[in-house]
Amino acid sequence: MDKGTTTQKNVIKRVFSGVVVKKTADKTVRVKVARTVIHSKYKKRYTKHDNYLVHDPKNQFEVGQKVSFEQCRPISKMKRWRVLYQ
Repeated sequence: MDKGTTTQKNVIKRVFSGVVVKKTADKTVRVKVARTVIHSKYKKRYTKHDNYLVHDPKNQFEVGQKVSFEQCRPISKMKRWRVLYQ
């Protein structure tokens, strides 16, 4: 292997979509992602949700809007997600 060549890792970034629940701080929105799960014993469907703090550098999203976001480097203590602009 040559010393002059560089190898790049193929990083798979996770992408989610959800609804903006709250504008927490400047350039930050809280997004709620819901998913449907089937109970293992009773086979009943129910909804689980998770909240993510997402970096929104343009401050363009408001409460109630649908947002897609991807995983990125740590931006702050809690923010590890970045908005995907369409």
